[in-house]
Amino acid sequence: MRPFLEGGIGNPSALHSLGEEARASLEGARSKVARLFGATPAGVIFTASATEANNLAFRGIAGRADGRHVVTSAIEHISVINCARDLEKRGYAITYVPVDGDGRIDPRAVAAAIRPDTILVSVMAANGEIGTIQPVREIGHVVRARGVPFHVDAVNAAGHIAIGVEDAAIDLLTVSSNDLYGPPGAGALWVRPEVKLTPMVLGAGQERGYRAGTENVPAIVGMGVAADLVRAERDAEGARLVALRDLLLDGILARIPHSRRTGAPAGARLPHHASLVVSGVKADGVLMELDAKGVLGSSGSACNTLTGAPSHVLRAIGCDGEAAEGSLCFTLGRWTTPADVDAVLELTPPIVSRLRRLAPR
Repeated sequence: MRPFLEGGIGNPSALHSLGEEARASLEGARSKVARLFGATPAGVIFTASATEANNLAFRGIAGRADGRHVVTSAIEHISVINCARDLEKRGYAITYVPVDGDGRIDPRAVAAAIRPDTILVSVMAANGEIGTIQPVREIGHVVRARGVPFHVDAVNAAGHIAIGVEDAAIDLLTVSSNDLYGPPGAGALWVRPEVKLTPMVLGAGQERGYRAGTENVPAIVGMGVAADLVRAERDAEGARLVALRDLLLDGILARIPHSRRTGAPAGARLPHHASLVVSGVKADGVLMELDAKGVLGSSGSACNTLTGAPSHVLRAIGCDGEAAEGSLCFTLGRWTTPADVDAVLELTPPIVSRLRRLAPR
């Protein structure tokens, strides 16, 4: 990214040499992002975020299709849920397929929800709040057999598990730069060539006409490099994180009475993801005390936190309001060490115990 940040950026649409340099870097990043999913580079449409990419998938399909029915799940990212709600306001029918207690979608339920007027099926590859990995390949082939475009929000999964657009019969796929350790301000929607969308942003025709406006070249270049690094390191890093995750999650559950895991068990969970609910305590208090000691955790989706809305994901897996208030989520990454896990295991139980004693009865 540094040459573009320090030496000036040519417009990738310009014909002069500075523009050609920017264009070559842009296309190089397109190829790197596509390789992450075994996809064709021409199908990559760069956006400013994964939220924008999800909007382009939903609104783009709705703008070109004759039908007025969409199938999605009850635990999608809020950007997908709100896209579906917006279509509902415009007269579309939305089927929200339920999940089981681990947050897993049954491919048979997806198949049963598809109607003759279904224009899109959208299912995330893995959930960022509870860590559950979805059976995307099975769902994709069910949807392909019915001739309906299949959209996968792969943001939470892309940096941690392998996903192939051909193997899983995916027609549209969303990815975010910052979830690959790339810079914020870049995302992408991959679109199969035969799938046609209505553009969201009109202008001079950049990004195959689907997303007009001069591209954010530094951020996109950074996203491409991050995608290449993730692809090269994913398997080894995933195995390392699984060991740390199990140590963390098993240790917390053993040390904190009246706590339980949320999301799928180890074999069907993102390798870096540990989530649980702790009864008799509010997560905000636990997280504030941990933050003061240098441990950063969360409760629910960061995007939901901005609105203050209760987690629709936790409700969908059967958590009541009290349980949702005690929801904790820890994610591990490339700089997480065994010593970090030991610190969380040492710090968290006494914080929970003290806050429980202080809680009104």
